[in-house]
Amino acid sequence: MLLQSNQRTKLDDTDDTLFYSFPRFVTHVDAGFLDQLTQLYRERLQPHTRILDMMSSHVSHLPDDMEFAHVEGHGMNEQELARNPQLNHYFVHNLNKNPQLPLPDQEFDAVLNCVSIQYLQYPDAVFQEIHRILKPGGIAIISFSNRMFFQKAIAAWRDGTEASRVQLVKRYFQSVPGFSSPEVIARSSPVPSLFQMLGVGGGDPFYAVIAQRQDNKQREGG
Repeated sequence: MLLQSNQRTKLDDTDDTLFYSFPRFVTHVDAGFLDQLTQLYRERLQPHTRILDMMSSHVSHLPDDMEFAHVEGHGMNEQELARNPQLNHYFVHNLNKNPQLPLPDQEFDAVLNCVSIQYLQYPDAVFQEIHRILKPGGIAIISFSNRMFFQKAIAAWRDGTEASRVQLVKRYFQSVPGFSSPEVIARSSPVPSLFQMLGVGGGDPFYAVIAQRQDNKQREGG
């Protein structure tokens, strides 16, 4: 198993559906982080492609100057998803209850996850699903900072450092045959993490781990 059972635990083990039952129309990282994320999307995503914004909310941070064929939203709060102007369609689904996504094989050119990866209790199963729904050559971009709903983050994330969390997301990709070697973008903050979480100066650190679904020839080294 990728994670031991104790690493999957949360301080608040009540049903996640209750926690996310009321909308939060806020962003959970600062403007500097979001600017970097939108720029990353601009550089790595292709126009007129199909995008899944996994564990989304009322904003997707996609570039306004890019047109996509379809943006599918997934999340836990219908009111938030309904408010998101960049989604063409959305669905509500609890991945901690059922990690299987109700989506066809090889349906998307990109899967995005912004500041939500820390809440997945079964990331091994979810990353299998990300691989399944990506087209060959499709890209997955997992972005995160050091903020979280502490009571809902899994122990493996809560108890880690910023560096160990990057390694953890790399392991999520590496646990699934058929992903490329994960690429890491790490822009840490000069301000200590404690002050960052309190919102004291310096800007939120920006981390992204990126991999692509390889086709058979790439996997065989041909």
